[in-house]
Amino acid sequence: MEISKSDISLLYPNQESLSEKYLSDSSSEYRRAAVTQLELDVMFDMPSDMIADFFTTDREVIKYRQETFSDLAQVPEICDVLRRMIPMLQDIAELRRMGGDFSSEGEGYLYSVAEAEIYISVLDMLREGLLPHAEKFSSRAMSAFADRIRELTESDDAKELNERLSELGSKVREIRSVTIGVNLDSRLKPEDAGVLSINNQRFKSGELLDRILRLDFKSGEMTCIAPLTPLRKNQSENEQTAMSNAFSSAIANVFHSSVRQWKKIVQAYVLDNTDFLLRMMPEIEFVTKSVKLLTRLKDRGCNLTTPEICAAEDKRFEADSLINPVIALKVEGELVPNDFAFDDNGMIFVITGPNRGGKSVITCAVGHAFIMAQLGLPVCADKAAISPCDNVFTHFPTGSEDTVDKGRLGEECARLNEIFVGVTDKSLVLLDESLSSTGSFEGSYIAAEVLAGFSMAGCRGIFSTHLHDLAASVPSINERCAATGGVKIDNLSADIADGKRSFRIVRRTPDGKSYARDIAEKYGLSFENITQTLNRKKGL
Repeated sequence: MEISKSDISLLYPNQESLSEKYLSDSSSEYRRAAVTQLELDVMFDMPSDMIADFFTTDREVIKYRQETFSDLAQVPEICDVLRRMIPMLQDIAELRRMGGDFSSEGEGYLYSVAEAEIYISVLDMLREGLLPHAEKFSSRAMSAFADRIRELTESDDAKELNERLSELGSKVREIRSVTIGVNLDSRLKPEDAGVLSINNQRFKSGELLDRILRLDFKSGEMTCIAPLTPLRKNQSENEQTAMSNAFSSAIANVFHSSVRQWKKIVQAYVLDNTDFLLRMMPEIEFVTKSVKLLTRLKDRGCNLTTPEICAAEDKRFEADSLINPVIALKVEGELVPNDFAFDDNGMIFVITGPNRGGKSVITCAVGHAFIMAQLGLPVCADKAAISPCDNVFTHFPTGSEDTVDKGRLGEECARLNEIFVGVTDKSLVLLDESLSSTGSFEGSYIAAEVLAGFSMAGCRGIFSTHLHDLAASVPSINERCAATGGVKIDNLSADIADGKRSFRIVRRTPDGKSYARDIAEKYGLSFENITQTLNRKKGL
């Protein structure tokens, strides 16, 4: 079903996909955790909940968003307009809250006037900043949005609203004070009160006590005969509320006919037409911050490509010259790209190599590419083809308080078990230095069992580890799982060139001793170097 005019969306192409966004999803907590552990919330400058909520597995939704971001990239001025809208829409939302069920009729009138003024300002901003670029739009989202704004700004209702707003709004803006008449009883205590007038000038504080005693009333009708006293001074909360309600009621009585006419206009026009803008506010925030991020990545020298979105059943992931965007924005210097692909000979990879050699960087880069692609964004690569995953599971080092009760190894195993509860053959699993809290023998044994389990689940995955024995056991794990239809596991290694980290990831079974040997030779700690040092000391 096509989306209605009142439900225009920058991110969802039809009513069904828009409705699905609001359905509860028990797996969303895993996505939120992945967003946080991959530092995407920091990179986007958005809450992890918002990023996780916009994650989608629907190919058509992804393609719809790709169109939207393509338009915004072609016309970057639009993002400035949308960005300026956000605080204005936030003001409308706050006015709605303040003008709710607990406000008086007078307050509701004031809030509705203010809301209408902001609404007209938003329309004016969009008419001037969006519509002149409408012919450049090719995306369904931006074209529909422009059509809707054109319809609203050119309608007779908008013209009537502007006229009425000018008339009634001026009345509100001119209010500066209220003159109150108070009847006193025989003991000079207030008996009842009424509004004498609503004024367009403020009252001024009178002079000192002698003027009160002389009852000097000749200093002007807007000048009090005593100093002005703050309204809330020495009043309880109930007294303050009563006073505020009294003033609001007075204003409502004065503007009674205007209030009724105004409410009809607001309900018939403003409320309905601001609803769709308020619903779009999270989307507007998401797309503007996303475009800002893409601009930063371009300025950093990252190539961005719109990925081909493949069928989920194909389980494809191919990326040429993949870059980790978080690292790109954090670290200065040359970026080292890597090609990466899952295929029939490797749906799960074990990555080994030296510390700080790029294992974690490429592991996270793959996660970044999946999530950015499934948000509808370009990814940091020269070329990419991606089959959406149904969820991203991460198992990274954590300072969880569970370690107090379970110990670190127990906590790690418990989190791994949670992943197995939710994982499917369409999932992506990223493990970084998992099971590093125990010895090499125990860690390698448990890790081999875990890898076999993920092989049987049929998911795509990466296990970045310092456990070189695990890499050596990959053939035996494959042999074990082949009989029951498990996907294949393969090895990747962080490459070493001339004894130095190259940050290149190559597909090969690593030699666990090679890097240690290079380090030993570099620092003169090989047996040959040590022998030469000792012989020199002896004068040999």
